Amino acid sequence: MSGLEDRLADGQGISDIASVASFFVSRVDTVADKQLREKGKEKLTGKAAIANACLAYRHFLEESETDRWQTLLRRGAQVQRPLWASTSTKDPALNDILYVDELIAKDTVNTIPPSTLEAFKDHGRPSEKLLVNLKQADATLKAIADAGIDLNRITTDLIEDGVKKFAVSYSELLQAIDAKIKLIAK
Repeated sequence: MSGLEDRLADGQGISDIASVASFFVSRVDTVADKQLREKGKEKLTGKAAIANACLAYRHFLEESETDRWQTLLRRGAQVQRPLWASTSTKDPALNDILYVDELIAKDTVNTIPPSTLEAFKDHGRPSEKLLVNLKQADATLKAIADAGIDLNRITTDLIEDGVKKFAVSYSELLQAIDAKIKLIAK
């Protein structure tokens, strides 16, 4: 919102700005589920990522109701949508469309890999399940914390690791572009 407010203060428009806030999903469960299994808490596997995404969506809903956001909306702002990334199920013990199925909600985006999309087309049932999951998220996260799982640590580590990986990819891309420019210039 600050960026949109800054543009307005500079006399610039905001109606042509679209954006998403990305949240990696299955990676959270990959780490949390390993720890849960080590602690004998298999019943909680496959739940941390969805509950975590629910908290993000709750924050999104709360912010969308603020006077600050409503003012931006009246000035032409587009909704910054939550984007669920990494939504293929990594654990074969879990439903193959778990994250796609459980995170459907208004104003969200899902980067669905082709194989997961085909599976969802085959046996998914579209409905806004995220709102149902939202009601259970706090209890789920409490149970996970009570099991000794530090979800804040997990998500912080995943963010740091993800930023490093994206930085390496970006650097490799720049090197490839530079090499191509030099090749073309010859």
